[in-house]
Amino acid sequence: MSRERRNRKDRGKTQDSRKKGRNSGRNTSDRNNRRSPVEVRPMPTEPLIGILQRSLRRQVVVVESKQYDGMIFIPENSLNGAVAGDKVVVKITDFKKGARMPWGEIIEVLGPIGDNETEMHAILSEYGLPYHYPKNLEEEADKLDAFISEREIKKRLDYRQKTTFTIDPEDAKDFDDALSLEKTQDNCFEVGVHIADVTHYVTIGSDIDKEAYRRGTSVYLVDRTIPMLPEKLSNEICSLRPDEDKLCYSVIFLLDANAKVLKHTIKHTVIQSNRRFTYEEAQKRIDTGEGDYADELQTLNMLAQKLRAERQKNGAIDFDKEEMRFHIDSEGKPTDVYIKHSGEANWLIEEFMLLANRTVAETIGKRGALKTLTEEKPPFVYRVHDVPDPDKMLSTSKFISQFGYNLKVAKRRSVMNKSINNVLEMSKEKPERNIVELLILRSMAKAVYSTDNIGHYGLGFTYYTHFTSPIRRYPDMMVHRLLDRYLEGKRNTEKTALQERCDHCSEREQLAANAERASVKYKQVEFMQERLGQVFTGIVTGVTEWGLFVELDDNHCEGMLAIRNLLPQDYYVYSEEEYMIKGERTNTRYRLGDKLRVKVAKADLARKQLDFVLDETDN
Repeated sequence: MSRERRNRKDRGKTQDSRKKGRNSGRNTSDRNNRRSPVEVRPMPTEPLIGILQRSLRRQVVVVESKQYDGMIFIPENSLNGAVAGDKVVVKITDFKKGARMPWGEIIEVLGPIGDNETEMHAILSEYGLPYHYPKNLEEEADKLDAFISEREIKKRLDYRQKTTFTIDPEDAKDFDDALSLEKTQDNCFEVGVHIADVTHYVTIGSDIDKEAYRRGTSVYLVDRTIPMLPEKLSNEICSLRPDEDKLCYSVIFLLDANAKVLKHTIKHTVIQSNRRFTYEEAQKRIDTGEGDYADELQTLNMLAQKLRAERQKNGAIDFDKEEMRFHIDSEGKPTDVYIKHSGEANWLIEEFMLLANRTVAETIGKRGALKTLTEEKPPFVYRVHDVPDPDKMLSTSKFISQFGYNLKVAKRRSVMNKSINNVLEMSKEKPERNIVELLILRSMAKAVYSTDNIGHYGLGFTYYTHFTSPIRRYPDMMVHRLLDRYLEGKRNTEKTALQERCDHCSEREQLAANAERASVKYKQVEFMQERLGQVFTGIVTGVTEWGLFVELDDNHCEGMLAIRNLLPQDYYVYSEEEYMIKGERTNTRYRLGDKLRVKVAKADLARKQLDFVLDETDN
């Protein structure tokens, strides 16, 4: 069933009332039976994901997607070994005039529906993302020599005797950044931000490089990482594992006790990490001052706190980041849901990575910052973030004023950002905090890669790039190569071609983010399958013309409360400006931020959708 027909059935609208944004909570057969003209859409040329169904007379793949919603006939010789119930990747090969459905061929069998591997691979396929690495490239990576010669070491700053460590998530395997610390005689601090020198091993134009560019980024689903580089590189040769000599590209800072940068240098280095910390281990040392390297961690944290305070003073927006995580059993089934909060150990790493990224961007972007440049401002890869949409901000300001917040919408960035931070700080411990943050985030532009530097609004930086994660982001590899090029005084790269690569990387980043969200949504629905019929309290996080999105307080799973399930039954009018649905007859209102008691009615894994109904005992 198409999206248009589904929505029409859910909403029970007449054509006239659709134009006015009018919905009905009643199941009126006359309205449900009305039909609008069928929209003729071209057949998709990209592969689709569906489920194979077979009968005595024919076999079809049932597809439900935005690109195509319907059945595809599969000839017997095009099954590719698939059996009924398999989730498959299908490509439309022909659509004869007058035929009831297109013909197609199965180009890949993902596996039985409901199997965790099948479903994760299906999500990746849906967004055109790979889920295995080409064997020939893995074999090529296996041939790479990790040995570091004395000749190579002599070309670099030797930092192997400096106190150095990494801080990463507990399940991380690719350690692409490390910090070193040394106190100087004049009570200043030399802090080294050391980044894996990936491009030393991955030469431009090589097959591995081409594959890394095609992928653009590593992809992080709920239960796995799909690396941008072969694991031999990402987890072994380039990973800054403890007690191993590693090649790095480093930004080394001299900071005073107030975290003011007195000077910096950007150099190729060789390091040896003394310790691999998890965020939890590092946080414990910051909190207690006990354990190995506790003094160094507390010193770095002190400097990071001052860097953070200065950044916020200069207009950086301070969102309280939350990540939804799952405990997964051996079969990939979610057994629990929890929210992971960032702490000081996370901020410590974040601040020094931000400082390194900004410094690299300033080195190339600022006029006269680099004497070897052949032009004042050569083409470079910037990470840019545009100003918020003023209309969206005005709408947000108007809505949150009902909670007592005064969000000033101003042209001056410093005024706007200060106001946003004040609102975020005031709402931190309030029930409406998530809604306030959500609306402000929705008013923001998306950060992208570009050769045209417009600054980074959210961070409050005039110059910013991505330099610190070359194992998992291709733009960082591009930045490393451009730095080498310009530091050596070579002629500038061609801007148009560089922009095309920036656009490609931005697109791949967005696809990866979409796939990650889809995997989270799938696990939410899978987790809630065992909770059908249970009642939860939740908050309205989205209002649309066909219903309300409700996030449950207990586990943060989000589902849809369709208009037809609102109480009391009425004709409901959707007001986009007020984030509200209002009953014409009863004047009943449902608004963004409302608290509701809902019952889990359906958990549809195929659509990755939770359906709620209102708990009638509470109405």
